[in-house]
Amino acid sequence: MNFFGNLIWLIFGGFMIALEYFVASILLMITIVGIPFGVQTLKLASLALWPFGREAVPGYRASGCLYTLMNVLWIVVAGIWIALSHLFWGLVLCLTIIGIPFGMQHFKMASVALTPFGRDIRNIH
Repeated sequence: MNFFGNLIWLIFGGFMIALEYFVASILLMITIVGIPFGVQTLKLASLALWPFGREAVPGYRASGCLYTLMNVLWIVVAGIWIALSHLFWGLVLCLTIIGIPFGMQHFKMASVALTPFGRDIRNIH
């Protein structure tokens, strides 16, 4: 079931979201300061490409002031806007019965887009 959900996700907008994340990560990695943010954006691109059957969990090194500082900086610069766009699309997709699973994926991605530092993406078995 995850395969079919991911296939439909890719056809109806998931590929474009992943492409946007990937282009943003390339642009962020141009500068040395933007490399950590580019790596986190690649995580988001990975989740946006194949979201069903995967989850974002706190990493084993997910504590400390560096992750908190990077998440606060991320929220101020980009995270809030990405999360709001995911919330918008999640609400729009949840208006139809068929779109509810895809809207739920947008809500899941909104939480990761808000604070990506200190999270790992793993498969659900």
